[in-house]
Formats: sequence, C-alpha cells, structure tokens
Amino acid sequence: MLYHIAHRLVPYAHGLNVIHYVSFRAIAALLTSLLFSFIFGSWFIEKSKLFFRAKAREWTPETHKVKDDLPTMGGIFIIATVLVTALLWANWDKATVWLFIGALLANGAIGFWDDWYKIRRRKGISARAKFVAQLTVAFVCAVIWLLVDAPSTTVTIPFFKNWNPDLGWFFIAWFVLVMVGTSNAVNLTDGLDGLAMGSLIPNFATFAIVCYLAGHIKLAEYLHIPFADSAEITVLGATLVGASLGFLWYNTYPAQIFMGDVGSLALGSALAFMVLLAKQELLLLIAGGLFVVEALSVIIQVWSYRRWGTRIFRMAPIHHHFELLGWQESKITVRFGIISLILCLLALLTLKIR
Repeated sequence: MLYHIAHRLVPYAHGLNVIHYVSFRAIAALLTSLLFSFIFGSWFIEKSKLFFRAKAREWTPETHKVKDDLPTMGGIFIIATVLVTALLWANWDKATVWLFIGALLANGAIGFWDDWYKIRRRKGISARAKFVAQLTVAFVCAVIWLLVDAPSTTVTIPFFKNWNPDLGWFFIAWFVLVMVGTSNAVNLTDGLDGLAMGSLIPNFATFAIVCYLAGHIKLAEYLHIPFADSAEITVLGATLVGASLGFLWYNTYPAQIFMGDVGSLALGSALAFMVLLAKQELLLLIAGGLFVVEALSVIIQVWSYRRWGTRIFRMAPIHHHFELLGWQESKITVRFGIISLILCLLALLTLKIR
C-alpha cells in the first residue's frame, strides 16, 4: 500500500524515492510489525482467554500441567501482524509475495483446524488428515510457483557451488519435502516457552539476508550463488523477525500465550518458502540445525521403541529430555537460542566458501 502510494508520488516528492529500496522497507517492516505487536498484543491475549484456552500438550513432563488453561492460537495474531505489515510495505506486484502469503495462510489454516479441535474436542485432527493437508498445500504451492513464476529447478550444494543439479519436475517433490519437513520440525520444537521463537528469529533474519543477496545480481555473482530474484522476500523476512520478536515478548518464560499449531505450521512453512525462493534449501540444514535435531530425536525415539522396546531419550523431542535431566525450562530456551544463533552465523559464513 505505502509502496504503491509512494511510487505514484515520487515524481512530485523525490524524497519518497527511498521507499523503492528493499533495505529501507525491510527495516520499516520490522519496526512496524514489532510496534503492532506491542500495541495490540495484550488486547489479543485478553480476547484469547475467552475463546482459545487449552490444556497442556500430551506426552510432556508433569511440570507442564501448570500451563493448563493458558490461551493458545497466538499464531493468529502473528499472521495478522504479518498481513498488516506486508500490506503496508511489500511490493504486491511480485508473484512471489502472493505465493508466500498464500503458503503462510494455508498452513496456518491447517494449524487452526488442529488447534480448534484440541480446544473443542480435547483432541486434534488425526495425524493422517493433518499430513495429507500439508502435502496438498505444499504440492499446490509448488505447482503454482512453477507455472506462474517459472523459477530455476536447480539445487545449490553448500561448499560445492559449481555443482547445481537440476531436478526438473522432481523439484515439486523436493519443494513438498522441504516445506512439510520444516513446518513439522518447527511444530515439534514449539514445546517450551519461547523455544521455537528463539530459534526462528535468527533463522528468519539469516534467510532475509540470504534472500537479499540472492536477489541482487552483482552480490549473487560475487558470492557465486544463483541469482534468484528474491530481494522482495527480504521485506517479508524482516516482517517475520519483527512479528516474532513482538510475540516473544509475551511468549517468553513464563508464557502468557502460546502460538499453537496455527503459528508453528505457518511460520515453519514461511521459513521453508524463504529458503526455496533463495535457492538455498540445504543451507537450512545448518542454520536450522536445532529444528533438525528436534525432529530427529522424535524419529529416533519412535524407531528405537518400535524396534527394541527401549527409549534412547527420557522423553522426545529432545528439549523434554533435558527438562527431565533437571535443566530449568528458561535455561534450555536460552541455550538452544544461542546454539541457533551460532548455527545461523556459520550458515552465513558458508556463502563465502566455494
């Protein structure tokens, strides 16, 4: 909105030309989403207490019983913040902006469906229904992107930048794997106050930078990474940083509200879409290493129990294992956040390695 208004006024007020710069709009979007969260966050929490109270998750330590009856579905507020900010600062002439917001809303809708069932029926939708819905959304997003924007179907290999295998139509399966895998990994990580947010924020910031670099042809050539025309997604990435920081203000220990599946699935898919647009999917294995470990801990736990009848961890995902070892919840959250920040910095360093 502001972008298009300023674009029309530039001939009469040259100072407004600054709004054409992605860097300016990214910073403005971050501050706008953060301010929006601070202004309306408490109001949303009060309203959520009337409609969105839920029990603590199953298969969690007994200490989590104190979380019963706290409001959930804070992801609705995060998505609303992103939408309002994107309407102000994003360039909606870009097809990728529409696709990004579409993926965010569609995956958020799946999470909303699951959360609503948990509140009203004490049990979410079946794992099968949820998974099929995620696969469908990811598949539709991949097909639309290929047909509308005709992106490159190559994959960038960190440390081997001269080798970029072309997946062709198999890129659709790759897209689905990245989006569904990432959104579920973020969902599994969202088990402690501020844990998922503490890891998402550095990842959003990292891939906002990567999208800017991959969307600037000279910088992309300098770093020997594919030019992906992804600069506009930097604005949305910065919006997610601001919205996540604003939500963390209320979600940090002891949490006043949880984002629920509507938040974790939506934000996980948004992160996945950012790495896919920037053609840096495998870089997420480094930057999002914590999400990978959380998901693997569940897979290993289930496999071990089914194979040998024993558990590798005291409880999975792995953050509950540390809880049962005696670590305080706030300590786990802060330490995991530090690890995520370090991994994100390492991921950025790889961009300079050929």
